[in-house]
Amino acid sequence: MLQSIASSSCMQIIQTHKSTWYFVFLVLGYILYLIFGAIVFSSVELPYEAALRKDLMETKANFLRDHECITEESLERFVKEALDASNYGVSILNNTTNWNWDFTSALFFASTVLSTTGYGHTAPLSEGGKTFCIIYSAFGIPFTLLFLTAVVQRIMVYSTRKPISYIHIRWGVSKPLVAIIHSCLLAFLAITCIFLIPAAIFSALEENWNFLESFYFCFISLSTIGLGDYVPGEAANQKFRELYKLGITLYLIMGLIIMLVVLETFCELQQLKQLRKMFYLKKEKTRDRLAILEHDHLSFNSVEDSALSDDKARMFVSVSSLSSRNGDFMIQ
Repeated sequence: MLQSIASSSCMQIIQTHKSTWYFVFLVLGYILYLIFGAIVFSSVELPYEAALRKDLMETKANFLRDHECITEESLERFVKEALDASNYGVSILNNTTNWNWDFTSALFFASTVLSTTGYGHTAPLSEGGKTFCIIYSAFGIPFTLLFLTAVVQRIMVYSTRKPISYIHIRWGVSKPLVAIIHSCLLAFLAITCIFLIPAAIFSALEENWNFLESFYFCFISLSTIGLGDYVPGEAANQKFRELYKLGITLYLIMGLIIMLVVLETFCELQQLKQLRKMFYLKKEKTRDRLAILEHDHLSFNSVEDSALSDDKARMFVSVSSLSSRNGDFMIQ
């Protein structure tokens, strides 16, 4: 008996706090997913890092052996300065003639800052540039979000809502089914237009990129991860570099808009809406709203009661007058 009461009470508690339990499982699942990614990356990349470290130390030892006049401390100091400059996009190599802050490169940098991609291959060198970057980003990122939201909202009308409504009304197919098919077709077109085709173009234009590396760059860029290990247009003596950089900037903006349209299309699916509601808090009516509703309800009841009282009074007057008329008629 006690066990049944305890189990029923536990089930009642679980049912009343269902969204909280779903949220706890969501947090635990996210933490496990992070741990899973860390384990995979560590197991895959750690051997390559160890091999690279070994090759680098052997190269350093061979260089010091061949150049006995150079000490290890002076070599490390020189390499450190070269690496620090490289982190700011300045290379020590003689075959590099690219400038990082001409107009097209600066435009490319501004687009990566506002889209929060941030490759990290180029960074402001001066304190004035760093200060302006902070102020520019503080105003520019919300402005970019507003711009992207407005553009995506207008595109969604013609790319998603109207086609789905037209097919639903024209052929009588259920809206959820049409929405799922439309989302899949739109995702396929987006993958083809902003991933596969650009990856093939980049693999042809960039000398040291294969198709996988080009596809990797497209995905990392349009998902705004922006690791910066692959940046197009940075090769030595790149032909038409200014025009190339301008084209990449337009590609990133247009690709990001298409990505957001596809994501918004999937978010409007009824199945995903119901899935999201599982983890959300239920909207509760505030006390003020309940008080207003209760006051309106009482006021409505009082109006009804007064109306009924008036109707009864009118009926009583009518009956009284009718009775008096009948009495007069009888006397006559």
